[in-house]
Amino acid sequence: MLSRLFAPKVTVSAHCDLPCGVYDPAQARIEAESVKAVQEKMAGNDDPHFQTRATIIKEQRAELAKHHVSVLWSDYFKAPHFEKYPELHQLVNDTLKALSAAKASKDPATGQKALDYIAQIDKIFWETKKA
Repeated sequence: MLSRLFAPKVTVSAHCDLPCGVYDPAQARIEAESVKAVQEKMAGNDDPHFQTRATIIKEQRAELAKHHVSVLWSDYFKAPHFEKYPELHQLVNDTLKALSAAKASKDPATGQKALDYIAQIDKIFWETKKA
């Protein structure tokens, strides 16, 4: 009797943990923009304390960008997306590799390369939202 009293009255299901609409490549882009901005600032300041702090921030932001790209790949993009955009797997892999390179580098060109890849993911993402 108690089990019926506390049994759910409505059963729901979803294809993800949260309603669609919470995913956005902008999160990865913002973090990658921070990486590039820090790289640019590092070029203009030789103070070792600044360099240490900047390196820590750059590495944290690159990891956050990698996280956001990985979440899109694993949680948002589904089989129909990969069928329509067969380059998506390689694009995500290239983006994660570019972010790792930017994490390890002071060269803003590496940050820009990561941003360029994220822009390609962004384009595909918004095309999938139209469907």
